[in-house]
Amino acid sequence: MVKGTRDMADSPQAEPAAPATEARQAHRGQSAARAIENWMAFSRRKLRAGELGSVPVVVVLAVVWITFQSLNENFLSPRNLSNLSVDIVGTGLIAVGIVFVLLLGELDLSVGSISGLAAAIFAVLNVNNGVPEWLALVIAVLAGMAAGTVQGYSFARTRVPAFVVTLAGLLTWNGLMLYILGTSGTINLDENGIVAKLTSYYFTDDAVAYGIAAVAVGLVFLVSYLDRRRRVAARMPHRSLQVIAIRAGGLAVIAFAAAYLLNRFQGLPLALLIFLVVVAGLDIALRRTHYGRQVYALGGGVEAARRASLRVTRVQTAVLAVSGTMAAIGGLFLASRITSVSQSSGSGVLLLNAIAAAVIGGTSLFGGRGSTWSAVLGMLVIQSIASGMAITDTPAAVQFMITGGVLFAAVVIDALSRRSQEAHGRA
Repeated sequence: MVKGTRDMADSPQAEPAAPATEARQAHRGQSAARAIENWMAFSRRKLRAGELGSVPVVVVLAVVWITFQSLNENFLSPRNLSNLSVDIVGTGLIAVGIVFVLLLGELDLSVGSISGLAAAIFAVLNVNNGVPEWLALVIAVLAGMAAGTVQGYSFARTRVPAFVVTLAGLLTWNGLMLYILGTSGTINLDENGIVAKLTSYYFTDDAVAYGIAAVAVGLVFLVSYLDRRRRVAARMPHRSLQVIAIRAGGLAVIAFAAAYLLNRFQGLPLALLIFLVVVAGLDIALRRTHYGRQVYALGGGVEAARRASLRVTRVQTAVLAVSGTMAAIGGLFLASRITSVSQSSGSGVLLLNAIAAAVIGGTSLFGGRGSTWSAVLGMLVIQSIASGMAITDTPAAVQFMITGGVLFAAVVIDALSRRSQEAHGRA
């Protein structure tokens, strides 16, 4: 009887744990719901204030993909998406350099010529003169950096608008490229060389793509968490843990879906990995370093920056040097894609596509607003249109008209956004 009584007395005490667990779960659910509501309210306030961010370009990209997929079911196939991810790299790297210049409220018209010049220097040194490939590659990139530095210093010291200085550079560097190539015309690159492998090598092991996706998501979450801790310690506005987790979860879905699709074809392209690493690294340089804050400050007003004792000449020179360096690297990737360099390298619509990618992606023409990821999104839109046109056998003329229409819409949205920010006192 005593034992039975003890058992009966013990059993009711164990049951309240279930309601307590349910209460904790309900509390967590309510916290997550409140976090989502707060985030949506914050996003609506930003949209009303004209701070659209990447919303318009994401919408356009979704419309483009849905449209072409409805016209041809192969558009979103693993093979086409893999080719698309490699095709955006060359011009995309050039567009990243353009973003730096646009943040100053200026424009670099010489990037196409610098990309062709770098490719020509590499080809002549390596193929014609037998210089080791790695050394020829370094010299080509340094040549692009030097060209950008010369233009940047000229722009900063003379205060002549950058588009005028770089227009002169466009002609100068294009002429130098033709002089270096001489009468040889086209120079074919070694298909097994370093440069050719930049766009032809794939990580065929599925674990590589998934592993990099996991590392990327983990790093984003860690950086966001550490930033939150720093802001909490400084009693500054900060995101909640729920919002950080939701953002990381959304990124995880995108990253692992991309890894899955790429693994269904040939695996993760080396070119795409290099592109994303460079974009992420330059994004950190812009948002997390003193140099990056100076670039944004100059975009807000040169005279105000001078009065704040910023080294305007040094920053402006460095920005054009970055643009020239990225143009040279992009030119090498473009040469890698076709394994050759010719007198037409760096010409055609390359310059227009690079500028359009930066602007379509959300970088403001008025300066002071944008990021390196803008170039990625804008380049995805442009190359998706080109890829869709090729699959559906649409004339190139229609491609130009559609791309031009998207660019015009991006410029109009940028102007309206600027006007709305001024009305809310944010510009």
